[in-house]
Amino acid sequence: MTSPVGVPDPRIACRIPGLLGAGAGRSGATGALWKLAESGRQLDANVVRLDPGTRVAPHIEPDLDVLLVVVAGDGTLDGGGTPQDLAEGAVVWLPHGSTRGITAGADGLAYLTVHRRRPGMQIRRRGD
Repeated sequence: MTSPVGVPDPRIACRIPGLLGAGAGRSGATGALWKLAESGRQLDANVVRLDPGTRVAPHIEPDLDVLLVVVAGDGTLDGGGTPQDLAEGAVVWLPHGSTRGITAGADGLAYLTVHRRRPGMQIRRRGD
């Protein structure tokens, strides 16, 4: 069965092991290694790599729940009072409004994030 006209067919969007190469902590590309960029999508997704000891400072995301899946390496999730260890295979729910920060461990850290797509900027009248 094929999708209706104008609707893209399901497909493999990314192969994470190929992005990571020799591992989460290897020198090379850091930051967002991949992002979902197809037009008309309802989701945003990114694969992010952090070098050993690199930190994403604690911050609050007021609008979006985020699902984070650790795909390589290790680290610590900061926020909510008690730091939590992150390891490959951990699936983390980051509820909107929560404080969250991440620190990569000695092997570095790579993770996939998925969340609802943010609406584009809109021009509105004052008070809307």
